[in-house]
Amino acid sequence: MRLFLSEGSPGSLPVLAAAGRARGRAELLISTVGPEDCVVPFLTQPKVPVLQLDSGNYLFSTSAICRRYFFLLSGWEQDDLTNQWLEWEATELQPALSAALYYLVVQGKKGDDVLGSVRRALTHIDHSLRRQNCPFLAGETESLADIVLWGALYPLLQDPAYLPEELSALHSWFQTVSTQEPCQRAAETVLKQQGVLALRPYLQKQPQPSPAEGRTVTNEPEEEELATLSEEEIAMAVTAWEKGLESLPPLRPQQNPVLPVAGERNVLITSALPYVNNVPHLGNIIGCVLSADVFARYSRLRQWNTLYLCGTDEYGTATETKAMEEGLTPQEICDKYHIIHADIYRWFNISFDVFGRTTTPQQTKITQDIFQRLLARGFVLQDTVEQLRCERCARFLADRFVEGVCPFCGFEEARGDQCDKCDFPKSALCLSLLSQLEKRLEEWLGRTLPGSDWTPNARFIIRSWLRDGLKPRCITRDLKWGTPVPLEGFEDKVFYVWFDATIGYLSITATYTDQWERWWKNPEQVDLYQFMAKDNVPFHGLVFPCSALGAEDNYTLVSHLIATEYLNYEDGKFSKSRGVGVFGDMAQDTGIPADIWRFYLLYIRPEGQDSAFSWTDMLLKNNSELLNNLGNFINRAGMFVSKFFGGYVPEMVLTPDDQRLLAHVTLELRRYHQLLEKVRIRDALRSILTISRHGNQYIQVNEPWKRIKGSEADRQRAGTVTGLAVNIAALLSVMLQPYMPTVSATIQAQLQLPPPACSILLTDFLCTLPAGHQIGTVSPLFQKLENDQIESLRQRFGGGQLEETLDLKSKTSPKPAVAETGTTAGPQQIQALMDEVTKQGNIVRELKAQKADKNQVAAEVAKLLDLKKQLAVAEGKPPEAPKGKKKK
Repeated sequence: MRLFLSEGSPGSLPVLAAAGRARGRAELLISTVGPEDCVVPFLTQPKVPVLQLDSGNYLFSTSAICRRYFFLLSGWEQDDLTNQWLEWEATELQPALSAALYYLVVQGKKGDDVLGSVRRALTHIDHSLRRQNCPFLAGETESLADIVLWGALYPLLQDPAYLPEELSALHSWFQTVSTQEPCQRAAETVLKQQGVLALRPYLQKQPQPSPAEGRTVTNEPEEEELATLSEEEIAMAVTAWEKGLESLPPLRPQQNPVLPVAGERNVLITSALPYVNNVPHLGNIIGCVLSADVFARYSRLRQWNTLYLCGTDEYGTATETKAMEEGLTPQEICDKYHIIHADIYRWFNISFDVFGRTTTPQQTKITQDIFQRLLARGFVLQDTVEQLRCERCARFLADRFVEGVCPFCGFEEARGDQCDKCDFPKSALCLSLLSQLEKRLEEWLGRTLPGSDWTPNARFIIRSWLRDGLKPRCITRDLKWGTPVPLEGFEDKVFYVWFDATIGYLSITATYTDQWERWWKNPEQVDLYQFMAKDNVPFHGLVFPCSALGAEDNYTLVSHLIATEYLNYEDGKFSKSRGVGVFGDMAQDTGIPADIWRFYLLYIRPEGQDSAFSWTDMLLKNNSELLNNLGNFINRAGMFVSKFFGGYVPEMVLTPDDQRLLAHVTLELRRYHQLLEKVRIRDALRSILTISRHGNQYIQVNEPWKRIKGSEADRQRAGTVTGLAVNIAALLSVMLQPYMPTVSATIQAQLQLPPPACSILLTDFLCTLPAGHQIGTVSPLFQKLENDQIESLRQRFGGGQLEETLDLKSKTSPKPAVAETGTTAGPQQIQALMDEVTKQGNIVRELKAQKADKNQVAAEVAKLLDLKKQLAVAEGKPPEAPKGKKKK
């Protein structure tokens, strides 16, 4: 093997330290090359360090080279936490550190001007070391993560001025690793007693880095610096653009029911089943159903074979308790709240393929089958426990009825089985299975986690449960409302919901199609994504996998577990009883459209840490990002076509500057894809806004409203700018579809975007609106939110209002959710009709605003009423009677 280094290259430090650890295990030749020498033949830009393997292949990523040394030569274990650190180093630390070193070495900056770029990253390392209370990043012993991060940080932190004293855990770790002999030799070789100045000759020949992640930490938009593009990248972008619509593949034929297809990517998406006994608040909505909806819509745009399912979790103590509170039977409570949930998600435009429930015969059958298989294989133990009993009620008290002080953290409102403050479970034994399946679970996690998109918090939670070994957990309850236990002597017991709730995904699929096993017993062909808040991770990452592995029936297990942190409300928590916070049934009464709610919740999605809903911030994001940035650009692009070119897209003669813009848009589009493929939903939304800002800047610089009045060359230039801008607007309409489906459909209707371009999103920016294409009527997309309007809403939802009661008098006969009634249409047909109603409503409003001919307006209104009637029938509702004018 041959290692290529360049004098002063920061990446040489971790690589040489790794080589030192593997010394003597393989022959290694080290060659020094210039910073501008291109070692790897297929790369257009110089790259070091590079490891050329004996096979002739090249490794040119620092972590990949170090892995080669450690895992193939040193025999060190590759654990999940190490992989997380390596990914963080590449995506978060390196951009910030590269900027800091450039400021220090090349620009001569000092102090906070340098430290400001990396302070957040250094604090993250310090907090992680403190939390784990271990000397090294991945545990008690040194790992590859320690070598790679030390090598990255050493040039900066070897100067004590840049190692903050308050970060004591980081300080201790850095000193410990720095004393290792391989690390000392590596530092001497690279820095040569010159300190950080030894890097200057190399860094001076590098482009100034831009820490991309640092721009999004505050959730505030900043001016994006355009990346440096190669001529090859620009030429490829132009070629793709010129191919236009012919590049689009044929649309996938729609199935009913949707079933896996051999040879295709089959994506199964679930969102955590909401408890039926309450109304979801904004945090519940962003934590599971809305996040999953974005990914499901994106999957369909990629032409992946996608099934998205959810439903209400209806069994258990919570339902019995709510039924007692409201004087109803458990079944009546389930019927009532299932309708409420379905209506809320329909208003938020959640595109379920099926929205079911767990109180079904299929749930009983599948749960009891899994239990019987576990029992037959010896994974279920029988035991007895002491329980509190109320003699007046003549019943054992479930943990939900028992409240007191948590013996572990002192929280005064802990329940019998769970403390919401320290998350310590306190379940008792009846039947147990977890501890006996721990080894199988570990082996499955070892195969699944590397290369998967499990979120860091999900990985951490699972590892924390496994660290001290799994304990037996009770799987039966002394209740009547639940799945019966099919075992002699247990006739008066039901399954604990933590055991059978996740089986609800299977039973809901079974109510959707009798071929459900093609999804749930097909791990070879199905990619399972599961969305939830972090409190649900143990049930999806431990409980169901243990049950399925023990059942030995080839069940499909989660490939990618996507967990959010918590969304708070202003400075506190959501509380229905205290009237604090916005709940799903209230959002639609605010007068703010569903897509605005979707946008803001996704903009503040708690991906890496808890976030908070803020009315002031919502106003700012609506008025700045939507109204002034995105809406302004799309409206101007369309209006220029209408006003200056009679509604027809003009001819476009691209200049080199236009071609570079094509390449920049393509680059941002690909970043959008990369982020969504990794389910980084919030960050991908920033890519949409970035492209819009590029578009606004492009229009401002070229001023087509002035050029259209000038010479022939000026008018041609105005046409090119307008044509390119309106095509960027068309691209944005498709990229927006997962986030704001109604706004997306409105833009596409205004631009008359060809149908194939509305349903497929490629990784290249195509010309989908060629010269001569006629667009429709353009109108503003967003409305300004006013301060007094927002202040009124803040007071209304800040605890000042009376607890809102649900007006269900008109719903005396419970009706099933859309997806479950035999007389309704399928969810996809309903969604299509909803989109058509939205489009036609916009047409009617635009005609009225223009004071068009009454006969024309009447004809379009008739179309709208007919579409609404079709939608009502599809949803199983009686069509609304025509509304007549009131008599005076």
